[in-house]
Amino acid sequence: MAIKTYKPTTPSRRHMTVSAFEGIDKKAQPERSLLEPLKKHAGRNSYGRITVRHKGGANRRKYRVIDFKRDKAGHATVINLQYDPNRSANIALIEYEDGERRYILAPVGLKAGSTVTTGSGADILPGNALPIAEIPVGEMIHCVELYPGKGAQLVRSAGTAAQLMAKENGMAQVRLPSGEVRLVRENCYATIGQVGNTDWANIHIGKAGRKRHMGWRPTVRGSVMNPNDHPHGGGEGKAPVGRPGPVTPWGKPAMGYKTRKKKNRTDKFIVRRRNGK
Repeated sequence: MAIKTYKPTTPSRRHMTVSAFEGIDKKAQPERSLLEPLKKHAGRNSYGRITVRHKGGANRRKYRVIDFKRDKAGHATVINLQYDPNRSANIALIEYEDGERRYILAPVGLKAGSTVTTGSGADILPGNALPIAEIPVGEMIHCVELYPGKGAQLVRSAGTAAQLMAKENGMAQVRLPSGEVRLVRENCYATIGQVGNTDWANIHIGKAGRKRHMGWRPTVRGSVMNPNDHPHGGGEGKAPVGRPGPVTPWGKPAMGYKTRKKKNRTDKFIVRRRNGK
């Protein structure tokens, strides 16, 4: 998908880029039966205290219910491709032969009028969902399940794709976009192809106001705060961190600190870590 640039009529416009929305039906209204309200919390918990910083504002939007389970077998026709404000990927509205409509993530190559198939025996075509056991080794996949029937949990953001590396003893080796190789059960479902909107990562926001529209409040550096507000704060002029490494406002290491449990029960499913170890 192409990226649109602007003439530098203002300083913020000079570097701002947006998606050209090629293939997206700009006039199509969201399917009302697949919309749910999305309440704003601005990072506050039930006591009104900020538990997630830098959140607030944002344009009003509704959540599009995405069919990550793909539990309805059969053929469906793609009505159109739509923009989803809740995710980086675009979505496709599909209609089954009985008239039921659902949203799925739009892979590369899917267009209005195309046919997608769900279930065992589906062809190896973009948008078709079937068990990993029936997908050829080497195929690029997305929307990968970790537990059969739970729904896709891996490889769902724009432009991402995993590769099926091997299959043995009911388990499949899947190389994720991070480089990690992970074991997944062969009876888990996956969708063929690469997630669309591949140029999403190259979009330049251009101005602070656009981040506010997206729900991001200003992020202040710790080094410009006072010592009572942040461990990096204080000092005359531009002072160094004053510690072996940078830390969070609460004193925990901010770089090179492993947050994964050392004895995680899912460690046995990781064949190779993303850092190659």
